[in-house]
Amino acid sequence: MAKAPADKVALFDALVELFPDVERKGAGFPYTSANGNMFSILNENGTLALRLPVAERDAFLTRYDTTLNVAYGVVQKEYVVVPDALLANTDELREHFAVSVAYARSLRPKPTTRKKPAARKKPTTGQKPTTRKKPAG
Repeated sequence: MAKAPADKVALFDALVELFPDVERKGAGFPYTSANGNMFSILNENGTLALRLPVAERDAFLTRYDTTLNVAYGVVQKEYVVVPDALLANTDELREHFAVSVAYARSLRPKPTTRKKPAARKKPTTGQKPTTRKKPAG
């Protein structure tokens, strides 16, 4: 499986570390999410995409002369491509990342798709576990 370039991962990690309440996830493709809503991802080419609200997204696209992110042939309408020069400028990118974090937290939480394992009851000390009896017949 392809992974994001190590130098870009280091820049992404440095950015995320500025936000102690944000957890970096993902091994091959680092990303961040809040309440089940992803708001940044670093792809295999080392391109960082940020999820931004409409007004900030339009301003970002104009200011940095960039485009919306495309993943698997589909345009991600809320994600902008962060130019490499901006990715390397953590101080400037920090402002946009903060907007992205706030936007993701404002979205409706997504329910988890993973099922929680059923809790097993353990016998109390000194008790034998109960067993089911087979029905007669």
